[in-house]
Amino acid sequence: MGPKIDPAILSALSLDVATTSIASHGGSGFASTFKITSKVDGKEKLFFVKQGKGKASETMFTGEHASLNAIHDVVPSLCPKSYANGKLSTGDGSFLATDFLDLSSTSSSSTAGSGMSLAEKLVKLHSTPAPIPDGYVKPIFGFPVTTCCGDTEQDNSFKESWAEFYAENRLRGVLRKARGSDAELGKMVEETASKVVPRLLGEGHLRDGKTGKGIVPVVVHGDLWSGNNGRGSIGGGPIEEVVFDSSAAWAHSEFEFGIMGMFGGFGAGFNKEYWKYKPKDEPVDEWEDRVKLYELYHHLNHFVIFGGGYRSGAVSIMKSLIKKYGNDA
Repeated sequence: MGPKIDPAILSALSLDVATTSIASHGGSGFASTFKITSKVDGKEKLFFVKQGKGKASETMFTGEHASLNAIHDVVPSLCPKSYANGKLSTGDGSFLATDFLDLSSTSSSSTAGSGMSLAEKLVKLHSTPAPIPDGYVKPIFGFPVTTCCGDTEQDNSFKESWAEFYAENRLRGVLRKARGSDAELGKMVEETASKVVPRLLGEGHLRDGKTGKGIVPVVVHGDLWSGNNGRGSIGGGPIEEVVFDSSAAWAHSEFEFGIMGMFGGFGAGFNKEYWKYKPKDEPVDEWEDRVKLYELYHHLNHFVIFGGGYRSGAVSIMKSLIKKYGNDA
């Protein structure tokens, strides 16, 4: 006997238990993962399901559900669609159910794929203005739900200013989650948030590389390193460049390069192709320092999650940026 399918999942996906089976598949640091095989309108349909325990998993899956669909709505071939998330019928757990992504697949589909490279897909994602939320007249920085980067809950409350969002919701936000008292780290984060961020990211200073106007919020993946990218088949379709385990936000497109750069990036070819379609934002000569500033968030978040050596990486970035920009904000 394999694992049983929780009735809440069957109900959310409108599946018939008689034609549905579940098997363990893959692994995740924060959840149990499964492949569901079912019959939908007479055809075999595959789903990928994550299950986790407690309130934390509910928040995490709600954020991932919204993140995947925010990306999927702009570039459908870039990531799996998420169908449902919610509480399990049994115990205190939660679930997330998405299209099944087969990363080991050799294409069995005769359908041609999008033909788009990862760079082209990200350019499309990063060039499409974010949706306008209720009560606003233009796209805004933030996201409608809390998302998790690793297991760190991120405050995505709306801000009209990117500099304010990045300083308050990301840098100060992650510092509040750091274990114990670390006065030196706190002082440096505050100096970076109050001086370096406005200097590099302030309105009127940071401008779109194509239009020369202020930057517009776009959907970013939010945790895009090589481990969250691959080539695979979504729902039995053609082989595509895909991403997964997203932690989306409506943000500055270049925020994506912070985590990408931290773990080696996607290579010179990727960068060249990306910038051919979407040039670096202005001022171009500050691009590397902006990316360093964005990388800082991920060093701080890794320090919160894992402790240890990530603190020194964060301190090193802050020292160099404060030295360069701390007095001319």
